[in-house]
Amino acid sequence: MSIEKVREYFRGYDMEDKVLEFEVSSATVALAAIALGTEEARIAKTMSFKKDEGCILVITAGDVKIDNAKYRHTFGLKAKMLTPDEVMEFVGHAIGGVCPFAVNKGVIGIYIDESVKRFDTIFPACGSSNSAIELTPDELFKYSNADAWVDVCKLKEA
Repeated sequence: MSIEKVREYFRGYDMEDKVLEFEVSSATVALAAIALGTEEARIAKTMSFKKDEGCILVITAGDVKIDNAKYRHTFGLKAKMLTPDEVMEFVGHAIGGVCPFAVNKGVIGIYIDESVKRFDTIFPACGSSNSAIELTPDELFKYSNADAWVDVCKLKEA
């Protein structure tokens, strides 16, 4: 189970007790916000995109979407999301629980969008559709072993 991989990963930082597990689903931004009693914007989405023979992960705030022009300018290619099967193969976590922790070798880059810096803490998933962890943006960068901060998003249209 992926959540156990993530707990083991955080055990290396003596933080496994910070992993939250819910009785209800947190598989979408809206469901995670309800489970945590917070605003959707503070849910950190981990999105997976094809790149070369693997994929990259881009972590964003819950209230933004990828801006294709910014993505192309930053990464030099069109944003093409992985299929659910590819997500399992390359990342190692199923849709609804995708996170940047304890990932497979198919992940060749991890990037965090500037949109998460608006918050003191944010909540990425932890490998299952009913889990999360509360981290500061700097902690997210550190524990995800991110490669860089990027600006590849725009606010969703109302």
